[in-house]
Formats: sequence, structure tokens, C-alpha cells
Amino acid sequence: MGNRYSVTKTFGILTAGGDCPGLNAAIRGVCRAAYDRYGMNIVGIANGYLGLIQENWRFLRPQDTYGILTRGGTILGASREKPFKDRKGESDSEIEGDRVQAIKDNYRKLNLDCLVVLGGNGTNTTGCLLAREGLNVLGLPKTIDNDIVGTDRTFGFHSALAIGTEAIDRLHSTAQSHSRVIVIELMGHKAGWLALYAGVAGGGDVILIPEIPYDIKAIGRHLEARAREGKSYSIVVVAEGALSTAEAAMDKKERKKYRAETVNPSIGYRVAREIGEETGMETRATVLGYVQRGGIPSASDRVLATALGTAAADLLAKGKYGRMVALIGDSIGSVDLSVPAEKVKNVPLDHYMLDTAQAVGTCLGV
Repeated sequence: MGNRYSVTKTFGILTAGGDCPGLNAAIRGVCRAAYDRYGMNIVGIANGYLGLIQENWRFLRPQDTYGILTRGGTILGASREKPFKDRKGESDSEIEGDRVQAIKDNYRKLNLDCLVVLGGNGTNTTGCLLAREGLNVLGLPKTIDNDIVGTDRTFGFHSALAIGTEAIDRLHSTAQSHSRVIVIELMGHKAGWLALYAGVAGGGDVILIPEIPYDIKAIGRHLEARAREGKSYSIVVVAEGALSTAEAAMDKKERKKYRAETVNPSIGYRVAREIGEETGMETRATVLGYVQRGGIPSASDRVLATALGTAAADLLAKGKYGRMVALIGDSIGSVDLSVPAEKVKNVPLDHYMLDTAQAVGTCLGV
């Protein structure tokens, strides 16, 4: 048991949004430090914010975190419940109020001094809104997309990057064997960090990310030039949020309709069809999907998640609430929860990795 003074006596902890490698390592980091150093009581809340609405929780004991450092997923379960967002078919704002009020009531019922939330953009945005409702909240940044503002890196990204890179490596051999163009689709709805880094690491010949709308004719010219040089195959890495220059010029409603008609079953398949039509080359598509989010965390993500978790425990002890722990340069610090709320960290158009990709002959779709 700890013998250091702590402002926080009891806190709740939940994981929300999509699962990703490193969640259990972060849970362990928070709980071990909070219990061993400070003797805090810990309430594990099941299935994200939904568990706090439905009163689904249990007290966590030290042994509950034994052996979870290397495990994928989350021992607490997760959901995409967004208590501040109206549900379809329920126009009455009373529904929203009920869910938020349930969280506030149960927070007080449990005598929590703080709620620790592990998640991405939506989770930390909800945490910020709950803080404005009067609750004490701390956030931890997890997502394979690496798109949370306020932290230089999120845990989960490194593991997904390794998985994506290995997949690209494997596709090189089969693409070469059959002299094909193979399109691989990686996750990244709004930000292209994963596709960009995995594409560079795996030697992708074309990398398409949401930040740079693509011109299929430019892609066709690049692939045809490779063929003339005697390169019999190509690898095209596509983020799931990639869009064409034509789509980029549309308004949001028009774009949504257009994508519903053309993105079937996903953007990777559309790009493969477009390449086939533009060049006549034999093209195949592969969607890596949820494989990117599953499995054990990399050593780097275990270290980062643990460090962020123990830093969160120190903030709890000091009573410094309304923060999100973050990797800032080479140090673990924290930012106000309003910093990541309702924002996405996109790849800057002057980022060195874009120049790196182009310098080694990669086409970015333009």
C-alpha cells in the first residue's frame, strides 16, 4: 500500500471508443501507481460511458491488473456511447439530458473524486464536456490513428504501424509474383498518419491520405512510368478517408451522396477499380480492417501507455483535474482537456514525412 498523500481517494476508470493495443498497459499503469503509491480506491467501469449510465462497474483490486501488460483489447470493455449526442429517432433533448444526468448521478453515487477516461477524440471530447458539467475528469490519449491534438503520439499507433507495415511487406511478394497492382486500405478516416508512415516503412509506390485529395490521372501516369522502367508491380497504400480532387470540391452533403454511390464496399476497392480503368493494369484490393487494432501492443506502446498511466496517477494524487496526459517532445506532460476536444490532428502539408515519401519516388496522388 502507498504511504504518500493523495487528494484523490477514489476514482473511476473506463475505456471508450474503438479498442487498440496498449489499453490494458495504460489501465495497469494508472491502477498500479494509484494503488501502490497512494492507496487510492479504484472503480472499473464497464463498456465506456455506457457502464456509467447503466451502473455496470466493480471495484478493481491489485490482482485484477496482474498479467495484463501484454494483452490486447481492454479488460474493461468499450463502447461508442456518446452521452451528449442525440440518438436518431429521439429528437427530444430530454434523452440527452437523461444520459448525462445519469453519469453525473452515478459519479456522485460512487463518491468518485475523479473519472479517468482512456480513448480517442470522441472520448476526450466527452470528458471535456463532463468537466464543464462539474465532474473531475482526466484523459489518456489512445488511438491507432495518432490524430489527437495535444500529444505528439498516441498509444496504439506504433502497434498498428507495425501490423500495417508487415501487411505491405507480404503484399510485395504476391504482387511481384503476379505482376499486379495491389491496393491496401488502412484505417484513418480523417487523418493519414497510419497510411503515410506504414506506406513509407513498407515501400509503398503510391500513398493516398485524406489531407491530399488524389488525381487518378496522376496516379495512372506514375504507375505507367514504373511499368516502362521495367517495374512489373506496384503497391498502393490508401487511408480509408482518402478522397479524390473531385470529391474535395463538393460540399459535405454532395460528397456524402457521391461516396455512398461509389465507395463500394470501401475506398480501397474504388481506387483499385479506378486504377484498372485508367491504366488497364490488373489490380487487386486488400482491406486490412480490424486486424490493425487487435493483438498485443508493441514494446514502444507498452512503454508509452505505462508512462502515461503513471503520470495520470500523479495528477490524481495532486488533484490536477481537467487535463489529458500527453507525450510532449521527450517528456510526459499534460494539456487542458479543451485542447483535444472536438479537434483532429491532421498531417501538416509541410510535414517532413511527405517530403521523405516523395524523395524516394512515392506518388502522393498529385
